[in-house]
Amino acid sequence: MKRTKKIVLPESEIPKQWYNIAADMPNKAKPLLNPQTKVPVTPQEMEGLFAKALVEQEFSSERWHDIPEEVLDLYKIYRPTPLVRATALEKALDTPAKIYFKNESVSPVGSHKLNSAIPQAYYNHIQGITNITTETGAGQWGSAMSIACKQFGMDLNVFMVKQSYEAKPYRKIVMNSYGAAVHASPSNITEYGRKMLSEDPGCRGSLGIAISEAVEMAVTKPNTRYTLGSVLDHVLLHQTIIGLEAEKQMEFAGEYPDKIIACFGGGSNFSGISFPFLRHRFTSPAGSKKALVEFIAAEPAACPKLTKGVLEYDFGDTAGMTPLIPMYTLGHDFAPDQIHAAGLRYHGGGRLVSQLKADGFINSVAVEQTETFNAGLLFARTEGIIPAPESCHAIAVTIREALKAREAGRSEVILFNLSGHGLLDMAAYDEYL
Repeated sequence: MKRTKKIVLPESEIPKQWYNIAADMPNKAKPLLNPQTKVPVTPQEMEGLFAKALVEQEFSSERWHDIPEEVLDLYKIYRPTPLVRATALEKALDTPAKIYFKNESVSPVGSHKLNSAIPQAYYNHIQGITNITTETGAGQWGSAMSIACKQFGMDLNVFMVKQSYEAKPYRKIVMNSYGAAVHASPSNITEYGRKMLSEDPGCRGSLGIAISEAVEMAVTKPNTRYTLGSVLDHVLLHQTIIGLEAEKQMEFAGEYPDKIIACFGGGSNFSGISFPFLRHRFTSPAGSKKALVEFIAAEPAACPKLTKGVLEYDFGDTAGMTPLIPMYTLGHDFAPDQIHAAGLRYHGGGRLVSQLKADGFINSVAVEQTETFNAGLLFARTEGIIPAPESCHAIAVTIREALKAREAGRSEVILFNLSGHGLLDMAAYDEYL
């Protein structure tokens, strides 16, 4: 079997800045709105919930943001991450397409989430914040915030969707090992959690409910702020380090992608791999290779907000405590099926991605769970990495595109983001098998 080709950048090549796509978008995304007044939210209104520096990034129109040295030092534990040519998968598919994947599973928590958790913890720490709250679906974001908060000496409360809390016990153990307190959501420790349980004692939870509980604790507990793992502009900003590295690695490989694919929950890993390449599409001559790159968001059929949702203002949480976000949404009270890719079960997409979707710069496709696990097992048996259920969506769509290239006899370059490994998701694979 032909071995994969891995492109690893030296530590000195870690990007020193994050890229803000808001500076280059042809049509700017609509602003967040205050749900009471329906007027644009001000930075001051958000500073009671988020660290001031993160709020500044959220409202920024600057193209480049310097990465603090303290953040870079922690990035160096696992970055730059490898870019890998998936030659064994190509052979199994008998496709003329060249398939590359950015391997974000090599981080200490096994996913891309640490890329934003570290700077979010850092900016809260330098402001003197001592307590952080957050939510998590499958546990990747909660794990990332747990280790990031411990690095900066802060306490963390994680509200984990109850379905995942019970189905993925090892994720809870990881968070506890890093020092975080983890609560099954809906819980009995917040007013909103108690309300949900009184109305439905058997409620299995959702990301929207978990966000509501985390936000409630953040605004009622002294010296506490909230952190979010996706959706908002500053989170997507931090994740662009993925695509900025991939740009350099593709150049070393002598290639440029024709298609870029990533799974989609709220938009963090999809934006991370896509936004740096999208900036070339905005500025390249019509008809040139860089202007023709196709960007595909791979969603679960159980929660297809980009594919079947409506572009409108909606709350980011179930209780309606967040600002109104202009996004493709299935409704903030949408209760998706209990699929294994819990990290993709969010009802809406970020405002930047939603605007880009509306303008025709990105496409989306919904994939059934059985197809994703079938793709994940093929990837594991060819490339040796067991992917997270979320990442299996990107792999499934990559396989679809590679087979289309075979049918058309067309050589093309496909790049996808392997957002995480599935070594803590073996119960899901066991059930599928």
